[in-house]
Amino acid sequence: MRLAAVPPSLSESSFGSRPFRLTFPRKKRLTYPMLIGAHSIIYSRDPDADRAFFRDVLKLPSADVGGGWLIFGLPPAEVAVHPSDKNDMHEFYLMCDDIEALIGELKKRSIACAAVQDEGWGLLTRITLPGGGKLGLYQPRHARPVPMSTATKESEKGSGNRVPKRVGKR
Repeated sequence: MRLAAVPPSLSESSFGSRPFRLTFPRKKRLTYPMLIGAHSIIYSRDPDADRAFFRDVLKLPSADVGGGWLIFGLPPAEVAVHPSDKNDMHEFYLMCDDIEALIGELKKRSIACAAVQDEGWGLLTRITLPGGGKLGLYQPRHARPVPMSTATKESEKGSGNRVPKRVGKR
């Protein structure tokens, strides 16, 4: 915070009896208007059961895009690029602050977790979704990036079911 003196050319009556005014430096925010988020897809042999798991067990907020097809909201995300001999390989993990507490909550709901592995970069476990797929959960120990902000129109703020503009033909 910076305290700025009122210029002497201004009379005190302009500001009442306040001889100083506060000015705050503008906070720098990174905005990328072309990116508004990330969309991950989990393929499942039993998508209804897996959707119920995300909704009822993990308590993720969702938007119904029609016919019970749910898209779930996630906390801030990050992406890392790792070296590989192959392309088109992707992994998806959910992160938590306390892996042991999360495992305890999941066990209360009869959801088995694999043994915790200390990978150095984090503590990792896996669960099996009702549809049979595996989902990694981990407590990060690595530095976390500051979540980026997106440029949104004032009218779109607060809308959990915002529908983006379609570009081009489908």
